[in-house]
Amino acid sequence: FEGPAWDPTVFPAFRRSMAPFMSSFGPQPRYVRANRHMPLITALAACVGALAICTLMRDQNLQASAQVRRASLGPHVAGRHMLGRLATQGRAPLDAEYKTSVARQALTRMYAQNPANDLLLRAARGEKIERTPVWMFRQAGRHLPEYMKYKQDTGKNFLQLLDDPKDVAEVTMQPLRRYDVDAAILFSDILVVPEALDINVEMPGGKGIMVTNPLQGPEDVDKIDVSNPAELVNTRLSHVLAAIPEILASLKKEGRDIPLIGFSAAPFTLMFYMVGGNTRYNETMGEEWFAKYPEACDKLLGKLSDVIVEYMSQQVEKGAHILQLFEAMGSYISEPNFNKFELKHLENIATRLRERHPDIPLMVFARGAQYANSGLQKAGYDVVTLDTEADRKSQVAALESHKEDAPIGRRVTLQGNFDPKLLQTGTPEIIRRYVKDMLQEMGPQNMIANLGEGLSGKEKPELVKEFVDAIHATSAEMISA
Repeated sequence: FEGPAWDPTVFPAFRRSMAPFMSSFGPQPRYVRANRHMPLITALAACVGALAICTLMRDQNLQASAQVRRASLGPHVAGRHMLGRLATQGRAPLDAEYKTSVARQALTRMYAQNPANDLLLRAARGEKIERTPVWMFRQAGRHLPEYMKYKQDTGKNFLQLLDDPKDVAEVTMQPLRRYDVDAAILFSDILVVPEALDINVEMPGGKGIMVTNPLQGPEDVDKIDVSNPAELVNTRLSHVLAAIPEILASLKKEGRDIPLIGFSAAPFTLMFYMVGGNTRYNETMGEEWFAKYPEACDKLLGKLSDVIVEYMSQQVEKGAHILQLFEAMGSYISEPNFNKFELKHLENIATRLRERHPDIPLMVFARGAQYANSGLQKAGYDVVTLDTEADRKSQVAALESHKEDAPIGRRVTLQGNFDPKLLQTGTPEIIRRYVKDMLQEMGPQNMIANLGEGLSGKEKPELVKEFVDAIHATSAEMISA
């Protein structure tokens, strides 16, 4: 067993409980004395047997307690389990190969308990909250002086930091020491998945993200091997997964008992870069591929979906409490192509993750593609995100009018959509006023406060702190009124 799923404190207790049993061996027969290793072998065999029995008993108890918990939480959680069962009919072969031991599943469920501050998780599930939770896209990184100093002290650039789990844990923790946010998010990058597929990603200053070996056509798509996504993730993304236990240990050490968010980019966002797209040039490359190679595009999106499901699933197994899917390049795909190609894969990802982890909330952000939010609600996500361009009132009304289509049995939780530009040029008074407007239009309940896009690096930390504190104070006042 590895990661937070196994509590090391079990071992001392187990040794104490086994002591009477070990002492019962007494004087050993001659044939045992002749082999000094036999007591150790016998003890190990007894340990294995006892662990197997305990694990099976735990699994039975966990199944029963899970049924009680789902009944207490209401129909939306039960609906998740029904969705997972329905998804097993006609699903892709990938999930038929996803076979974990009873012990692994039982221990994962047992130790993945809600943190003490579970505001974000409750809001994501549509439960009542006493104040609106808040976190921020890119809350760790460039806007923090301590991050820039850490890079200078270590002599590492952004991509090099991602290779070391201890560096990842440190950078993840930095904003938590400055702001009273209600969640940590794994410090990583959306393009680690293409890198795992041998796509070379570079980030030269002032030129944006560059892929030096983009896919040239359908033949390159055929060469991408995702026949064993679990092995691919374990071998090529192990450094990302290894950071999660480090972060959880840091959270515990510093007494910050909040959820950890795992994440991945969505299929089209990955495809956009893999075929040579860039936000400063080649902006139409994704659309050109849909026009030239529709079948190859669908195949590529499907392969990426397989990897995303496995990648996010393993983040949960390592200890992530909630998952965020980023369609960061939504503005570079047309609405017809989004509905024809991408939406079905986003639904497929939600369905398969729900099947594996029915109690893990799923958040999604279709930046620049806000027309998709009702479809994403229907696809089974718990939380959809509004970007800075979204009209709050019309989005709330549209989602409310289609809530019967939601598999979770309610209207999705909203996330967003404060304009981060105000954190560059605003004042504390302006921040508080716009926070109040946002909460009034989106509602303090069934809501996760965030930004409409990620922090760019130009924001003032004192204004970011004002935003976080204003969300808590204003929402608490509104809810208690």
